Amino acid sequence: MLMKDVIPGFELYQPKTVADALQLLDKFGKTSWRLAGGNDSIAWFKDRVKRPKQVIDLNGIASMKGIKETADGVEIGALETLSAIENHPVIQAKYRLLADAAGHVASPQIRNSGTLGGNLSQDARCWYYRSGLPCYRAGGNTCFSDTPEGMNREHALFDANRCVAVSPSDVAPAMIALDAKFVIQNAKKGQRVVSAEDFFIGPSVDITRLTQMEANDLLVAIRLPKEWANAKFYFEKVTDRKSWDFALVNVAAAIVLNNGVVERSRIAVGGVAATPKRMDVAEDTIKGKKIDAELASLAGQSVTRKARPLNYNHFKVPLMANLVTRAIRDIA
Repeated sequence: MLMKDVIPGFELYQPKTVADALQLLDKFGKTSWRLAGGNDSIAWFKDRVKRPKQVIDLNGIASMKGIKETADGVEIGALETLSAIENHPVIQAKYRLLADAAGHVASPQIRNSGTLGGNLSQDARCWYYRSGLPCYRAGGNTCFSDTPEGMNREHALFDANRCVAVSPSDVAPAMIALDAKFVIQNAKKGQRVVSAEDFFIGPSVDITRLTQMEANDLLVAIRLPKEWANAKFYFEKVTDRKSWDFALVNVAAAIVLNNGVVERSRIAVGGVAATPKRMDVAEDTIKGKKIDAELASLAGQSVTRKARPLNYNHFKVPLMANLVTRAIRDIA
């Protein structure tokens, strides 16, 4: 009989520098596991679904922590806690959207230990997948959610390709709305900087992961560009429970107004696809116009195009439309 809550043994490594961590990742590759806050990792280990041979604890790497202003905006270390981001005066003053999103993650206790990089990089929450069943994402040949009897109330409306799991991160839509850049390092390939939109990938690209991070990659920092500092922001998350719950749908919006007219905007919705979904149609609908209730409603309804609900998540379609409508209307 399989006993859960007993974590299988592994070798623990605690590097003090990025270079040391990259060397370990390069050496061990897919048999290793990167540990940040550990809130999600420990659950995987206890359920014995993930059995890494080596765990690389990143918490001793001081250079991956901290929040600093730069000439181009703000740079946040990937190991910075969600609580620190939520309460940081510069984030609150200039990038309130991220502070609001971070403040909606789980519970205060989890935010005190959970990291920005960990929240962005977490795996799908589909219960079939996380129970260790052989679904497509786990290397099998079926999707247990996308069946007439499957439990898919929390699953995708868009871009489903064999797997219908969604991105669970609350801060991910905010990153897309802020046009954030992700700094990734690799021992052999060096450093690359990718946009938030490119960081997240769907099952049509690679069904086994939600981000472009490979086994020997390390996310070291996230950069927020100054072009979106002090924009008008809106974040809202709808859940079954007020705290310690993942979003059914969430929305993040950043809009720049010039004399009441929309100069530019970025709107992203989470909980509806494997990636946080940018709502380009809504952005195009309001561009160059003064926002009123009718325009906000029109933009909200526009995001439902091409939505393909499953048996038990039809409610997400009007919910998504209403959230986008409120985001645009309340910003104005």
